[in-house]
Amino acid sequence: MPQHSRTYPKVLVASVGSGVLAVAALAVAGTAGAAPATHAAARTAAHTAAHLTWRQLCGAPSTTVASCDVLQVNDPAEPVSAFGVSPHSTPSGYGPGDLQSAYGLSANGGSGQTIAVIDAYDDPDAASDLATYRKQYGLPACTTSNGCFQEVNSSGKSSPLPSKASANQGAEDSLDLDMVSAIAPDAKILFVEADKGGVSDMGAAVNEAVKLGAKFVSNSYIWKETSSDSTYDKDYYDHPGVAVVAGSGDWDYSWGVGYPSASPYVTSVGGTSLVKSSNARGWNETVWNTKSGEGTGSGCSAYEAKPSWQKDTGCSKRMTADVAAVADPGHGVAVYDSYQEKGWGVYGGTSAATPVIAGVYADAGAPASGSNPASFPYADPGALNDVTSGDNGSCSPAYFCTAEKGYDGPTGLGSPNGTAAFHD
Repeated sequence: MPQHSRTYPKVLVASVGSGVLAVAALAVAGTAGAAPATHAAARTAAHTAAHLTWRQLCGAPSTTVASCDVLQVNDPAEPVSAFGVSPHSTPSGYGPGDLQSAYGLSANGGSGQTIAVIDAYDDPDAASDLATYRKQYGLPACTTSNGCFQEVNSSGKSSPLPSKASANQGAEDSLDLDMVSAIAPDAKILFVEADKGGVSDMGAAVNEAVKLGAKFVSNSYIWKETSSDSTYDKDYYDHPGVAVVAGSGDWDYSWGVGYPSASPYVTSVGGTSLVKSSNARGWNETVWNTKSGEGTGSGCSAYEAKPSWQKDTGCSKRMTADVAAVADPGHGVAVYDSYQEKGWGVYGGTSAATPVIAGVYADAGAPASGSNPASFPYADPGALNDVTSGDNGSCSPAYFCTAEKGYDGPTGLGSPNGTAAFHD
């Protein structure tokens, strides 16, 4: 498979998977020590690599199977693992305290709620990796023994679990579980592992999650949209009174619209670049776009009907995204994964943003019976951080791919500013 040159002055990009980018920081690193880390502080790296080579390990998503779309990067000056980077022994990237600060959230959100995370195949280290992440940041233990963490197949059984995931998928699992932990530390987590990555496989896992009582369902995967999507909506994603969220993709505007992000029964989540700032908020966000083929997705669906609560006039059908959150791997989140990276790494992609938004919904409390939580932000857009800078490509109308005041495709109505926009 051919390799390509890219310039990344701050980070090494290791993988991008169905909404996930993994990076090893060179000039951005985190705090160390026994005390729980709450902040990613800058430190001087041994060196900064200017020119890196990367190769894509998987293709873009198809219409039938969710793809990992992993990018592998090699830096010849660093010792590397099988996946191109040397993992950290201590966290780099944003931790729970950073994300809670950026989005105006409580440090003990999610109490009494259950968040479901949907992924394909089995991650044998999911529970232990989650325990490591939560211990590092001083979060309450979330284990099978204390009833907080449950790992099941798409029939709701703890055994047998699906076949083991490829190494590319392990990082996805850890990212999802760590982010719902960071945003809703007191929520229970239901980890549902689909047998495979097909539409019916993932959809069955969503249905089982709802059957088992989850009111919040995080879906960090995507397919290319098709004319069959309205059927899939009814079969798998239309769950009144449940906040079902899905990422808009990691291949920028030019790739097109993906599913289930385009479903009108799903909150479509775009990605931002989240950076510390001296402004009153303490943070600044722009559209996530690396300008090298990776960036948040957005666009006007060719198939899904426009929901009544979406009022933009340039798209006669369903527009993505609805809201957005941290996704830029260059300013990414800390994740612990022992199945792929064998340690701490920094990650991004809409697979970071999606569980963040699922966690915010959980912080806001259970949706009303019969409601469609995808509509909630539209009822109170002033309770969001409006993202007005950046783009994820070239388009017409401009708001399909360019941030502007009010609604735009890449970031929707904006990012969380507390929980007011996420309940009815």
